[in-house]
Amino acid sequence: MNIEICCNSIQSAANAKAAGATRIELCQDLENGGTTPSYAAIRHCVKNLKLDVFVLIRPRSGDFCYNDMEIETMAEDVRICKQLGVAGIVVGFLTQEGSIDTALTRRFVELAAPLPVTFHRAFDRCPDWQHSLEQVISCGCARILTSGCMPTVEEGAGNLRQIVERAGNRITILAGGGVTPDNVQSLIDTTGVKEVHGSCKHAMPGGYNETDGTKVRQLIGNALEIAVNSDQ
Repeated sequence: MNIEICCNSIQSAANAKAAGATRIELCQDLENGGTTPSYAAIRHCVKNLKLDVFVLIRPRSGDFCYNDMEIETMAEDVRICKQLGVAGIVVGFLTQEGSIDTALTRRFVELAAPLPVTFHRAFDRCPDWQHSLEQVISCGCARILTSGCMPTVEEGAGNLRQIVERAGNRITILAGGGVTPDNVQSLIDTTGVKEVHGSCKHAMPGGYNETDGTKVRQLIGNALEIAVNSDQ
């Protein structure tokens, strides 16, 4: 069982590390769906925290249809991330019709190589997850972050189980979107996912959210507990 913690700052990443996390998705502006973090933040997490850092490559909030200028900026972000020593890249591209933009996805998989690419929850906006799953697999992505095409993993658990079964060993399904220490055991048991993604965020007095180390520790413990029990 692999657990990925979504972190929106270097402090959140430090909190996750202290609580036992080994892999994070690093971003900023999480309240608006997340955008690409600063290069200084990426370097700090890679060099000082010794985490497997997967970086979200997204130049703005909103939809997942980008113009040429935005695409070139994203491509440069990937190149710099590779130089900084990250462990993976997280992207998502859709067409104006709402389907997977396979041409752009393939381009970024090739650009990121040999790093693995996660196709993020833009996947959940596609009208036909079965067709979209095959498209993402054909593009060479390593995993898909999804809530089962519903607002949360609890609502999408039925779809998630079908997605996991259809994906088989061809691609990893990373369940994310409302994953908590309280629901992670039921989620794993119901869907059969081998990877989960949670933010474990906590509202701070300053009016912003930060990763809560206690929640991270509980999430990891509960996820690993059911994984061990499932193997026995």
